[in-house]
Amino acid sequence: MKRFRNPVLPGCHPDPSICRVGDDFYLVTSTFEWFPGLPIHHSRDLVHWRPIGHVLDRPEQLPLDGVPASGGLYAPTLRHHDGTFYLVCTLVDGPEWSGHFVMTADDPSGPWSEAVRLDGDGIDPSLFFDDDGRAWCTGTRPTGRYDGHTEIWLREFDPASLSLVGEEHVIWDGALKGAIWSEGSHLYRIGGRYYLLTAEGGTALDHAVVIARADRVTGPYEGNPRNPVLTHRDLGSGRPIVGTGHADLVETPAGEWWMVLLAMRPHHGDRCALGRETFLAPVTWEDGWPVTGGRVEESLPVPSLPEHPWPAVPACDQFDGPELGPSWTMLRTPRERWWSLTDRPGHLRLRLRPDGLADIANPSFVGRRQQHPDFAAFTGLDFTAADDEEAGLALMQNNDFHIVLTATERGLRLAKREQGVMTVLAEAPAVPGVVGLGFEARGRWYQASYSPRPGHWTPLGDPVDGDFLTSQVAGGFTGVLVGLYATSNGRPSANHADFAWFEYTPL
Repeated sequence: MKRFRNPVLPGCHPDPSICRVGDDFYLVTSTFEWFPGLPIHHSRDLVHWRPIGHVLDRPEQLPLDGVPASGGLYAPTLRHHDGTFYLVCTLVDGPEWSGHFVMTADDPSGPWSEAVRLDGDGIDPSLFFDDDGRAWCTGTRPTGRYDGHTEIWLREFDPASLSLVGEEHVIWDGALKGAIWSEGSHLYRIGGRYYLLTAEGGTALDHAVVIARADRVTGPYEGNPRNPVLTHRDLGSGRPIVGTGHADLVETPAGEWWMVLLAMRPHHGDRCALGRETFLAPVTWEDGWPVTGGRVEESLPVPSLPEHPWPAVPACDQFDGPELGPSWTMLRTPRERWWSLTDRPGHLRLRLRPDGLADIANPSFVGRRQQHPDFAAFTGLDFTAADDEEAGLALMQNNDFHIVLTATERGLRLAKREQGVMTVLAEAPAVPGVVGLGFEARGRWYQASYSPRPGHWTPLGDPVDGDFLTSQVAGGFTGVLVGLYATSNGRPSANHADFAWFEYTPL
């Protein structure tokens, strides 16, 4: 029997939500302060996924300006009904506005509408379209009864006006006594009953998936006596997969049930630089309750679906297209076009601007997710620096925790920013013309290198302990992104940096 490897979406792809339309599956994940936001992936076998677009890909749809690290877009839910795709989500810590919103599209690849604000407190909204033609929205909010205690509320949703109507019902507040962060709720109607799937325990080692059911959508809901239906918290730290939770259910055309969920792959203890990734687990039903076996495995038998891999994507981006590929992302909403693939064909040109990675801004940085514990990333940089200007490669966790390997006026520099303090780790003489820059990761260790001429790579400094790049140290909910960076460090500049290629390869 063929098997697949978890995670099915490696790298920072947390809070997965899935829906099926015919033989096609579509999935969305959280992106926090990153733009474009809320990537949509498409699959026909639940194992092989391809990116087909982003829900948020135009600045006018929703403002991410000034959103702090790990603020922004939390826990989207994707649903399809009567030919329309619906996306509900929460904008957290937005300086202009915060709260729930809904967006719609005829095609999941877009274009998506601008955001329409929804009533309701808290986070993690979800939509449910019932068989009787009515639709409902759930969400999570703190109660104040004790630290971390939350409740799930329910209101009717009007698809015509894209608004919540009618009275509110509080339907759940956790499966365990003293439960914290009952969140990420989804409603389903299965076999004539209503099922409420939620997470609880927080998104670290104590994360878990629980379920309850009712005869009416408004409740009362009874918890599964075998809750949690999936967790790894009893396994402790140091396991290959930890923090399993925040799940969504989907049924295949053949009647199989599967669960997508987030989990983490630590490189030691509970430390994880990859962030929360999307995993897949089988579900069966016994006595009217879903059964997962209680564990998510690294290797599992494939679903009973025709295998459908997508064409491979080249490991090296030659920047020979008119736009950046779907794997590239940037911080917050871009209000000006500071990157170009046409000014110098075959190169990505980044215009130097005063903003840097330490600023809560939209710096000249484009990155892609670190998706493997061991990887190598390389680029070719053509750049002449002046004053305090720099350009090169960056390993980005957030504004206070990152590593940069850059060319400056004085030469090459390897530096790290930890807890808001910048430290130079190693330097090398300037290299005229095009210089190769690279990072090679082995678990928690990142080795920088440079190439003064093709085929000759020299380590720069010692391997850097990247433990401080994990969310367990740096805080927040994201993983590391590796990418291309240019800044004039607070000064106006007319300069630019040209990147001839970028290659990312798992090791």
